[in-house]
Amino acid sequence: MSKYTHIREAAYEANMKLPKLGLVLFTFGNVSAADRDLGVFAIKPSGVPYDELTPESMVIVDFEGVTVKGKLRPSSDTLTHAVLYKHWEKIGGIVHTHSTYATAWAQSQRDIPIFGTTHADHNTVDIPCAPPMNDEMIQGDYEYQTGFQIMNAFRDKKLSYEEVEMVLVGNHAPFTWGKNADKAVYNSAVLESIAQMAYLTEQINQTAPRLKDSLINKHYQRKHGPNSYYGQ
Repeated sequence: MSKYTHIREAAYEANMKLPKLGLVLFTFGNVSAADRDLGVFAIKPSGVPYDELTPESMVIVDFEGVTVKGKLRPSSDTLTHAVLYKHWEKIGGIVHTHSTYATAWAQSQRDIPIFGTTHADHNTVDIPCAPPMNDEMIQGDYEYQTGFQIMNAFRDKKLSYEEVEMVLVGNHAPFTWGKNADKAVYNSAVLESIAQMAYLTEQINQTAPRLKDSLINKHYQRKHGPNSYYGQ
């Protein structure tokens, strides 16, 4: 068994969840799974349909974006994953999709307002939308710069990637991450659901108020706080 088998299997299983959850169409989207001790991650190969994937087809890449092992080209978004792994040292999985509602918010260049308790169960702030990339970055190494586009937005908005595990990239689409690939996929599905709920909320009431702080804190703390009591 290869020393990369575990992350190849993790990346494969996580990638296969994307179409099952309705988060991808055709070959859109990708998941990666990292091994911090080895300094590498496994990621979906570029342009390969999901029903043709196998654990062995996952490509092994280091945190500089250099392919270490694999016969296929890695995802076109590989350098974005590499940048985030290199600079955000506590994440072990990353997901990128073009899921419908989250992408619509990204194309609108808007943060997703925290309207309800479903949102507050996962975040205490609006889901951030990184501003569209400037021309200099676009003309450079585009996918590499996308990683910095995300990190710059978190710096400017004074957000922690450990607390907010999702982002919209302006005019592009969402990225999510987590302690492992499964958690990153979970966050991707949650983000899409929250994005849809927020869209519908604004259709029903264009002046819907933001969730009040007491409810935000209550719902977040009961699930994530030191005295959390959600679950077994």
